[in-house]
Amino acid sequence: MSIPEYPFTALVNQAQYKLALIIAAISPAVGGVLVTGPRGSAKSTLARALAAVLPEQAPFVTLPLGASEEMLLGSLNLQQILDDQKLAFSPGLLSKAHKGVLYVDEVNLLPDVLVDLLLDVAASGVNCLERDGISHRHASRFLLLGTMNPDEGELRPQLTDRFGLSVVLDGCYDIETRVEIVRLREAFDLAPTEFVARYAEQQAQLSASIASARENLAGVVFPNALRVCIAERCQAANVDGLRADIVWGHAARAHAAWFQRTAVEEVDILAVEELVLAHRRQSPPDRNVTSRPPQQESTSSTQPAQPPASKPFTRPADSFSKQTLENDEPFKKNRDETEQKKIGDWGAMLAQQQATGQVSALKLSRSVSTHKFDTVMGQLRGGKKKGGSVGASSRSRKAGASLDWFRSLVASAGNWPPTRLKFRQAKSARAVLHLVLLDTSGSTLYSRQFALAKAAIVRIAERAYLDREQLLIMGFGNQKIDTLLHCGRSPKELRQ
Repeated sequence: MSIPEYPFTALVNQAQYKLALIIAAISPAVGGVLVTGPRGSAKSTLARALAAVLPEQAPFVTLPLGASEEMLLGSLNLQQILDDQKLAFSPGLLSKAHKGVLYVDEVNLLPDVLVDLLLDVAASGVNCLERDGISHRHASRFLLLGTMNPDEGELRPQLTDRFGLSVVLDGCYDIETRVEIVRLREAFDLAPTEFVARYAEQQAQLSASIASARENLAGVVFPNALRVCIAERCQAANVDGLRADIVWGHAARAHAAWFQRTAVEEVDILAVEELVLAHRRQSPPDRNVTSRPPQQESTSSTQPAQPPASKPFTRPADSFSKQTLENDEPFKKNRDETEQKKIGDWGAMLAQQQATGQVSALKLSRSVSTHKFDTVMGQLRGGKKKGGSVGASSRSRKAGASLDWFRSLVASAGNWPPTRLKFRQAKSARAVLHLVLLDTSGSTLYSRQFALAKAAIVRIAERAYLDREQLLIMGFGNQKIDTLLHCGRSPKELRQ
């Protein structure tokens, strides 16, 4: 016996979250919803409740964190294909979520490889599975929902941008709201069936409204003046690329259809602005935007109330930047002389550069004899350059790449030993954390060593960003320890 889900219409507050889910349900072209918030803010509850109000009986599929690539995409039975000459496809989670909802809890903890695959299929609507020269394609259109707690790590900006809409929950409620939420939750836990039946009529009305908005979506007119307004606001927000412009247009059209309008109006653009730009804006919102769309006459005398804009979660400000290092003069002559006097009997510690080992590529002869095959195989366990042969050199050999015997034998056409080795994609290694302890005491704050330390930290951060590694910077001094950069994926650039 299945336990009923908490009704969508019974949830109190979270107006922005509800609006984002409704817009995504009306127009899946927006590309999914990313929800960021603390624990206990109804992220998962509201996401699971959405499936019940979709017009059709939509499946709700949950992607576990420990899922493999085959579990997500599906698999092909190569043995049956070779024996029976028939395609044997085992559907994955993407196939099961077709015309439904695919929910990923703690999406920030999902491996980057799976997140990339997931977002690619969500954008194209087609899942293409290729194994050893055999391909299979099937439709996979679903509403992607991802929730995350920023305290447990952040998504890379490249992946965050792939989500069409973003909602940031602050988890702050007044006393009356907290009491009402607890009262409703207790009523649901005591009698789930009766509680759901109480909201059945509201659920049906919401489902009918979403279905009606879907039907009217294609007929909503989008004035060119409002398109110009979107472009100017995206440019003012300093967003990367044009994805924000495209998503904003889809979201504004869906918002107009939701309120049964035949044309997009200024209120539609403003209502979804924060949903589109919250995770893309690279500069603070401009309160004095000069480009205002022309005032349009509305068909109704009253406009719907605007959803309250939630406060975006921001990373604590970094204490230094590359530009500061290049332009800053960390010490002056008289200050340097004063520090030399303070050194005393300890002496000065000269800055030294840590030696790093040189990585050299493994070079192999193109002619491989049979009696050396085992030796060659042992040398090749570190991986090889994609698309290369046995004798090809590799610029970066990552551990973990294993030999794909099936593809190697097929590519070698019966030759032994195989002359063309094929490798499986290397699995991502365990997470690497760079912990940097920085002396921020007054005696070193303006010294040359401190400037050199900042330069070294910038280099570490750049390297960690390229390798998708984590970074934590802590400062100690004056009998206290401060966290300068919280633990998470290394940012693209350390900012002031």
